[in-house]
Amino acid sequence: MDDIVKQALAKWPNVPHCYGWLGLDARGNWYMRDDRTQAVGPFPTEKGSMLRHEKLIDFIQRNYDHDGEGQWYFQNGPQRVYVELEAAPFVWRVADDKGFAVTAHTGQPVDSITACLLDEQGRLYLATPLGLGLVHTLDVGLAAEAVEQGLWTPEAVHAGDLPQRFGHVLSPAARRLAAMAK
Repeated sequence: MDDIVKQALAKWPNVPHCYGWLGLDARGNWYMRDDRTQAVGPFPTEKGSMLRHEKLIDFIQRNYDHDGEGQWYFQNGPQRVYVELEAAPFVWRVADDKGFAVTAHTGQPVDSITACLLDEQGRLYLATPLGLGLVHTLDVGLAAEAVEQGLWTPEAVHAGDLPQRFGHVLSPAARRLAAMAK
């Protein structure tokens, strides 16, 4: 986490959390979701505006984390901005090298793969010490090579079971609304 973010948290510890305004799609793209977008529908049905400013994206990715309930967020100064996830908390890029090195959309390298999972739609996920992530569509061919070489062995799963199994929340906004309705 950036030092400036830590300082803001110390100075303003009680800023309300933000829900529904930021989304991460299955290709590792970030989306800003204004009131109008949120009113039209949930993420990823209504994505919003894709962020393209590299420094803003880098800032979000350096300050991307999760809480104890498995909700992923971006710590924006003193405000926690919860992220709507299309598929998983991470999107993996696979390197075209002998070892098939894996890196998160945030730039974090992965030390090891703890599970390889294939869902009912043919999407490939990798579980790592960082968390669960979807293999980027451009890298599925490389991942297939790793499978063919016996480096990863896919396990059949249902995508709907992954959040509970790996402890992440796809939609903190929907979870919050459900809790408020009780």
